Amino acid sequence: MNKREKLIQTAFELFYKHGIHAVGINQILKESGIAKKTLYSYFESKEQLVCEVVSYRDKIFINWLKTRLDGVKKGLPAIEVFFDALDDWFNSRVDVLMDFRGCFFINACAEFSNHEVNQRCLAHKEKVSHLIEQHVRQLNISKDNVATVTEVLCFLKEGAISQAYVLGDLEAAQKAKKIALKIIALS
Repeated sequence: MNKREKLIQTAFELFYKHGIHAVGINQILKESGIAKKTLYSYFESKEQLVCEVVSYRDKIFINWLKTRLDGVKKGLPAIEVFFDALDDWFNSRVDVLMDFRGCFFINACAEFSNHEVNQRCLAHKEKVSHLIEQHVRQLNISKDNVATVTEVLCFLKEGAISQAYVLGDLEAAQKAKKIALKIIALS
């Protein structure tokens, strides 16, 4: 791992544990063992580092999710695995995602407004929605219902994330899965 990657990884771990604004550059430098001059040779500002951290988390999360979904048949089996994957994440059984502390993208958006950080977070959410939609299209439902079912599944995902983190409901993904299956059956 080069120094740039080390800075991004260290910053992500600290931001995810403590919040972006709660972590200063000096803390990132101390944890990474990298000099300030080196950090600023890669990133003009903390905001630029934050943008790269969001992209880093996006890449890790999307790769993990695609791997989980690629391992099963498209359509309903993949949608079921999607919620099972969330269950593993909520219960901190996914090393590559670190211990569950809510959605990094929601957390990042809460700390920034009208910023490139928000745009990158939105792009992440759109990628996840697109992954879900690919599997919804394989369901035995009318084409008119694909967008609606996809949107409902995304709402269930976001709600499950909030329930798991805010309320500590570590069964939220399985509860959302049951609701999703009922909605799909009715569509």
